[in-house]
Amino acid sequence: MLSRRLILIYGAAFLRSMSIGLLGVVFAVYLSRLGSSSTLIGVVLAAGLAGSTVATALANGLARRLGTRQLLIGAALLSALGGIGLALLRSPAALVPIAFVSMLNGMGTDRSVAFAIEQALIPSLVEDRERTWALSWYNVALDTSGALGALCGALPVLLQRWTGMDLLGAYRWVFVGYAAVNLGCTLFYAFLDMGPVGAAATPASLPSISPESKRIVRKIALLFALDSTGGGFLADALLAYWFFQRFGVNEKQLGLLFFVVRVFNALSHLGAAWLAKRIGLVRTMVFTHLPSSVFLLLVPLAPNFGLASLLLLAREALVEMDVPTRQSYVAAVVAPHERVYASTVTNISRTGAWAVSSSLAGVLMQHVAFSAPLLIGGSLKILYDGLLYRSFRHVKPPEERVASG
Repeated sequence: MLSRRLILIYGAAFLRSMSIGLLGVVFAVYLSRLGSSSTLIGVVLAAGLAGSTVATALANGLARRLGTRQLLIGAALLSALGGIGLALLRSPAALVPIAFVSMLNGMGTDRSVAFAIEQALIPSLVEDRERTWALSWYNVALDTSGALGALCGALPVLLQRWTGMDLLGAYRWVFVGYAAVNLGCTLFYAFLDMGPVGAAATPASLPSISPESKRIVRKIALLFALDSTGGGFLADALLAYWFFQRFGVNEKQLGLLFFVVRVFNALSHLGAAWLAKRIGLVRTMVFTHLPSSVFLLLVPLAPNFGLASLLLLAREALVEMDVPTRQSYVAAVVAPHERVYASTVTNISRTGAWAVSSSLAGVLMQHVAFSAPLLIGGSLKILYDGLLYRSFRHVKPPEERVASG
């Protein structure tokens, strides 16, 4: 049975991911309708990811000084501020600092500072044998709500049709809704009594991080940075923009497509937990992630929207299976008091790499080839899978060492 703390964490994550799923569909398309070039769109997306990177880097110290609950509430309030900025500002260039401060996430998937803190807290609430399942259900909540958020990507077009307002005016009301949803997250965090969990995550009196854990975390973080460099070329906002320009589809069609994407992602998390129990965390991460990248490389070759969508959905049915297994593995190979450190370091490497490659993606789209980000992103992810398996196939988490023993 879920504990009260898990329910509150899942609830806040559900609302936050819904807003991110919405932004993943409409953000780049909205900037394009404002007259932004592909390069400027990439810069705005990168600014939001850079803000997340900085916030995650400061998370450990801020949690010690302010408390974990206060940090989570503050992050939600800043995200709400971003929605207000999107609703009020008309200049794409003026959105760059707003995107940074409010950590606007055009990836379509939640990789915020709150995400880093929550995935470090959840393993402390369950036994080792339940860790992967608890994180899988957490990611189910993220992707289910992300699916609903993606479906809301059709709202600007629907509001225009229902009310007769201009399309950009409809977008601004949608961004007000984005701000309201993030304010709702603060209510869940306000009732989150951290108690010993918060103390276990960030006490001043805990032992220092062991050299062995630092070595493992640094190595994992470098590999995750490679994976995320590929992922930064594939932000949902950029994929939606790619479909928008390549096949001329509108926000309504994109919202439906990315709704199905998130449904597939959500279902895959449960499959990941089941598979990991049978073949192990590392094998599940690699053996599902690798074929998903092959499907991605085929998307630019599709001659029409229907086939391109099917290839994308085949990719999305597999690509997220490494997420709960990756989170579980990182938590398992370090001591409990080292989990916030491991989570923040690995998430910094991911969001930082996303910020760099997403800024380059727009340049590549505009000046090299429109499909270049998809081809480069898929290739980097295949390289990551090979290196990860080579480096960590023999490093097993406690539950797998017990089973093999």
